[in-house]
Amino acid sequence: MRVAVFSARAYDRDFLEKANAAADGKHELLFFDIRLGTESARLAAECEAVCAFVNDQLGRDVLELLAGHGVRLVALRCAGFNNVDLQAARDLDITVARVPAYSPDAVAEHTVAMILALARNIHKAYVRVREGNFALEGLLGFNLRGRTVGIVGTGAIGLCVGRIMRGFGCEVIAADPMPNDELVALGGRYVSMPDLLAASDIVSLHCPLTPQTHHLIDRDAIAQMKPRAMLINTSRGGVVDTPALIAGLKSGRIGNLGLDVYEEEADLFFENLSDRMIQDDVFARLLTFPNVLVTGHQGFFTREAMSAIAETTLHNISAFAETGAALHPVSVERLA
Repeated sequence: MRVAVFSARAYDRDFLEKANAAADGKHELLFFDIRLGTESARLAAECEAVCAFVNDQLGRDVLELLAGHGVRLVALRCAGFNNVDLQAARDLDITVARVPAYSPDAVAEHTVAMILALARNIHKAYVRVREGNFALEGLLGFNLRGRTVGIVGTGAIGLCVGRIMRGFGCEVIAADPMPNDELVALGGRYVSMPDLLAASDIVSLHCPLTPQTHHLIDRDAIAQMKPRAMLINTSRGGVVDTPALIAGLKSGRIGNLGLDVYEEEADLFFENLSDRMIQDDVFARLLTFPNVLVTGHQGFFTREAMSAIAETTLHNISAFAETGAALHPVSVERLA
């Protein structure tokens, strides 16, 4: 198949080309660093498939353009699909495929890295030492052992976080409409969302972005949190209401905040903006807090995860080329 790969960085090209070579180079991959949108959809002319990432926009208008160019498959090289109009894809007879599970360890370990960095003020100590400041004032941290960690969403990633935090000697509680027996076997227990917020020293978000989870963490939810609790989001930016986070930080209700995702990240993340002013005032305000740690959606970015993403993406494309059905399709029912 001829595939237009959008939002392609050098590392995307490397891993996808290796995966394609392992499949005997059966697909023609055309790489574009530009994001997929109404202006760039024309680049998919004469392609049967497009390969898209989290910040590519696949609304009805874009999908109609792609269908007009002969595209029959959207192969997402990510797990999330909130950037795709699934109803429009079904109406246009375009199959949408994704990578449902590439390396839960990658995102889980990044989550725990953020927890440790914030708990021990490593992000602040790093800057101080480089400036020759070895004073300890302001760097007082806290032990993880004995703390209560609340995990919202206990799929593969949330389960992995629970396993790691149990290893630190933490009590693990969780909220999920579909409880995972494996978490219970680890010693975790399920509680209601209000109870989780009230009891947790650390709240870690691992749920998909759906209409039900949009702004799950808002002002009301933050008001229910344990005072000075830590909040970590490595799931999707839209799960939290960012202005509400800022209010929670200012009031002291949120003691530490770690974000690997941001609701308006499409205009920021995966780009080098070091030579210009950030125009997003809300994001800029977040960066002024000393107890906030932000990374640019890199939780997935390990060699193992990138290899798995590329391989699964190519398997989806190959399966569709051979049978007309992807291995991991996304249906409109997933939005229900």
